[in-house]
Amino acid sequence: MATRPGPLTEWPWQRLGNFKYLVMAPVVVHGAHRVMTKGWGDIDLAYALILPSLLLRMIHNQIWISLSRYQTARSKHRIVDRGIEFDQVDRERGWDDQIIFNGLLFYAGYLAMPSVRGFPLWRTDGAVMTALLHAGPVEFLYYWFHRALHHHFLYSRYHSHHHASIVTEPITSVIHPFGEHVVYFTLFAIPMLSTIYMGNGSALVFVLYIVYIDFMNNMGHCNFELVPKWAFQVFPPLKYLMYTPSFHSLHHTQFRTNYSLFMPFYDYIYSTMDKSSDELYENSLKGTEETPDLVHLTHMTNLQSAYHLRIGFASIASKPSENSEWYMWTLWPLAWLSMVVAWMYGSSAFVVERIKLKKLKMQTWVIPRYNFQYALTWERESINDLIEKAILDADVRGVKVLSLGLLNQTKELNGAGELFRQKYPKLGVQLVDGSGLATAVVLKSIPLDAKQVFLQTGTSKIARAIAITLCGRGIQVIMNRKKEYDILKPQIPENRASYLKCSSDDMPKIWLVDCIDAKEQLVAPKGTVFIPISQFPTKKVRKDCTYLSTPAMKIPEAMQNIHSCENWLPRRVMSAWHIAGILHVLEGWSMHECGDSMMDIEKTWSAATRHGFVPLTKA
Repeated sequence: MATRPGPLTEWPWQRLGNFKYLVMAPVVVHGAHRVMTKGWGDIDLAYALILPSLLLRMIHNQIWISLSRYQTARSKHRIVDRGIEFDQVDRERGWDDQIIFNGLLFYAGYLAMPSVRGFPLWRTDGAVMTALLHAGPVEFLYYWFHRALHHHFLYSRYHSHHHASIVTEPITSVIHPFGEHVVYFTLFAIPMLSTIYMGNGSALVFVLYIVYIDFMNNMGHCNFELVPKWAFQVFPPLKYLMYTPSFHSLHHTQFRTNYSLFMPFYDYIYSTMDKSSDELYENSLKGTEETPDLVHLTHMTNLQSAYHLRIGFASIASKPSENSEWYMWTLWPLAWLSMVVAWMYGSSAFVVERIKLKKLKMQTWVIPRYNFQYALTWERESINDLIEKAILDADVRGVKVLSLGLLNQTKELNGAGELFRQKYPKLGVQLVDGSGLATAVVLKSIPLDAKQVFLQTGTSKIARAIAITLCGRGIQVIMNRKKEYDILKPQIPENRASYLKCSSDDMPKIWLVDCIDAKEQLVAPKGTVFIPISQFPTKKVRKDCTYLSTPAMKIPEAMQNIHSCENWLPRRVMSAWHIAGILHVLEGWSMHECGDSMMDIEKTWSAATRHGFVPLTKA
């Protein structure tokens, strides 16, 4: 919202939420009725292009969003070195409102102007006229309207909503109050209405003009420079006819300069050109190489997790993956196709996230593989090759710590990273599996007055560490799997071994679980608290029981550029395995935490709380 919202701030369908597309129902119903009553031959070109052009615009915009987020995570050509937070994502989630609005207006225009129904596909004279009218009246009127919007009266009531985004993303370009979009559409309608009046309008010119507007809007609001220098060297007048991302970025940081729409010549004419425009452009093109201190190596989980990545759908990534929107199932075929492409052509990890904590620089890299692939025995070698390649890449770049997330650290796959430590004994980057902090978080989740806990499985390193610690504290640990009990029993100190018990009759109300199925959960007594000890959440099948989060902690307020959720975790919550790598860097620890080695539990917990990480639950 603007600082002091004025009339026509809200969109007419704002309260419909995700059902706002229902306002397009009249267009669909009218088209279906015409086809059913008069056949496809009654559908002319102009009418037939309304809905496909809207879909094209959405796809076009989403490509820009993903491209921009990918580039700002990995590129050295960032313009503004600041982060984006959840409030910006929430403010910009309605980027498709203007597409719906335009669609309704095109439909209304089609019904109101009979001459449109005979539109040809292309008219060259109409294309030339559209270009001239845009460069003249549209750019001129927009420039002065834009300057007026920066007057404190209009700025506080309307335009401040747009300028709340200091660090812009492509879709920031269309985040305006409804009243502003009414004026913008009126301006952009000048070339279209003029060609209709002159009789040289055509359907394809209309579509391409809108594509041009979207392209320039998206390009100009990227936070990285992508316009090559040679373009201005080959055609020098281009600097007056096309702005660059760095040019418009100055408008969002300086506010009172660079007002032009897409063509900067009016800023030159009226002396509102920011004097540092050329310098910023040059510096952004050169860029600054950046080596992260930490790399967190994760992977995709289910088929829809590709949409949940930061470079996917921004609004979806800003929510826990368990809370995916109801309409996501419609994208399943595309998700399946992306999985196949990643499987066949994904030859290396890719960067999806860039985070800062004071002077600490972090990146998240994703292995292009999914959960089910990690379970395939014949895929283990290729997955380990991808992990190894990422580790060596991080080592060459001078990364200090690489934390292994999700299934990248399983014992069956690579011995919790020990495979790489032994293969490369002189490895400079420290490998961290996060088991020490994960164990500490689980232990802190157990109520202080607990006398008994049920350990569903005792095969993992974390499960063994938890059992040993609890027995050492005089808390009885009950297991019901004899084979696992026999393996774990010799590892408990003799003076505390009596606290480990194998029984099918004793059922405490605190369960430490790892990949527990619904059948096993039904055995638990009413009121049981399920505490996951693995990186994957427990499926909730009991309404009379409590389910805690996977081991995780709230992150410090000082951590920047956090605008997506880590898988199923809430906002600004990070898995213990990820945090462990951060602590490794902050504390300057020089040991690998992989294989059978584990950081001191109390030491890692103390470091986490000292650096501002907060537990989700209190014992």
